Amino acid sequence: MCGRYEVDGQTAREIEKLVWQEDVKKRQKSLQASGRIAAGDIHPGKVAPILSREDGSICCEWQRWGLPGFEGKRVIFNARCESVLEKPLFRDGILHRRIVIPAARFYEWNPQKEKNTFCRKDRSLLFMAGFSRRYEDGEHFVILTTVANASMEPVHDRMPLILERQEIAEWMMDDRKIEGFLQKTPCLLERKTDYEQLSLF
Repeated sequence: MCGRYEVDGQTAREIEKLVWQEDVKKRQKSLQASGRIAAGDIHPGKVAPILSREDGSICCEWQRWGLPGFEGKRVIFNARCESVLEKPLFRDGILHRRIVIPAARFYEWNPQKEKNTFCRKDRSLLFMAGFSRRYEDGEHFVILTTVANASMEPVHDRMPLILERQEIAEWMMDDRKIEGFLQKTPCLLERKTDYEQLSLF
């Protein structure tokens, strides 16, 4: 499960490194968009920067986190890798509108309501897999979750599906590899809390 994550100044710089466009105007637009990123927590319902595909290239755009819930229920902000292809609400998005959500770190609370922070020890950014769906007010996205790996298990049984940097383009553009990605085990993460620091590296 992932209900809150953080972006920071490094997030903007990494997005700029990843964005490329043959059209110079599109490139300038994308870099200007990433320049709007301010450090802070992102929670469901908030607009956030994401990476998407456009004409065979990667671009940065802004979308709202969470699909509108049914009958006034809370927004739907996660989707399970194991069942995402079977659900009508998610099927078109996972097949045709896959995105990547960059983050400096994400948070999870254990059963004792203690906050845990997860990040990569080997680099400054996490890339979470997701997809979007269009509504009257614009694009909304969800984050895919999968079974927790060893670094996440002490806190929660679910975690975001995390991609490596070199997998970003394939995830968004190669439809033949969707199922393989949905079965991927994410890398181990560093876990920190206010009262201790733990790492499985």
